[in-house]
Amino acid sequence: MIPDALTQSQFDTVYNLLSLVIAAQLFTALFLVLALQRVLPRYRQAIIIAAVVCGIAAYHYFRIFDSFKEAFVTDAVGGRGLYTQADGASFNEGYRYVDWLLTVPLLLVELIAVLALARKIQTALLWKLVPAATLMILLGYPGEVSSTDGTRILWGVLSTIPFLYILYVLFVELTKSLDRQPERVRVLISRLRLLLLASWIVYPLAYALPLLGISGADAWVLKQGGYSIADIAAKALYALIIYRIAKLKSYADDPAFAAIEDHHDHASAGEQASQRKQRTERG
Repeated sequence: MIPDALTQSQFDTVYNLLSLVIAAQLFTALFLVLALQRVLPRYRQAIIIAAVVCGIAAYHYFRIFDSFKEAFVTDAVGGRGLYTQADGASFNEGYRYVDWLLTVPLLLVELIAVLALARKIQTALLWKLVPAATLMILLGYPGEVSSTDGTRILWGVLSTIPFLYILYVLFVELTKSLDRQPERVRVLISRLRLLLLASWIVYPLAYALPLLGISGADAWVLKQGGYSIADIAAKALYALIIYRIAKLKSYADDPAFAAIEDHHDHASAGEQASQRKQRTERG
């Protein structure tokens, strides 16, 4: 339930968290686009998808941010006081679910894409993961907007079924396909799956707050904070790990490409050191 009023500190907390997510998603997407040439062409699809995911998230957080500012207003001079719900306006939680409906399946697609598995294995995994992810989000929304515990529990349980199936595919079936991956890539995949699990666990915990008897403005702020931090981890941080995997696989596939990239990195580091030395001498 959306609270009727927020204190100044509660309003500032949500305001700043939403701003943080926008910055994280937007500039991660920008970095991925600029770094696209730093991996081999066969892995660029995964990087493009990761950038699209962060771009979609940034767009929806702009909408969430605007919705939040319109929903809570204050008459206090200088904007320092109690923020109450504005007449004719409300905070639209649906933006999050539209975002998740688009981005959660794509998160799984970018993971499969960066591994560059055999087409038959890749197709089989995607047919399992993408429908399950879509179903998980669709089943969660009716419970999110419900005001009754019974309805919330029902849709929460239904949404958990595809969630558990996704974890089974990621941690059991996908593991069978990792034997030919470089060792460092296998380590990163393990960390990536754990990151996905840890960040995704935040969503059902935030979803369950009303069922635990935790309500009111503090609980709502806690939920918005949990969703925001989880989105940074599950999209921006996840995308950077995908980029790292793509780079490692590019190096393993093509030693000549790796040599060129290493030379570029060393040249950039040398240039930065030279610039620091010049600044020191001028100082």
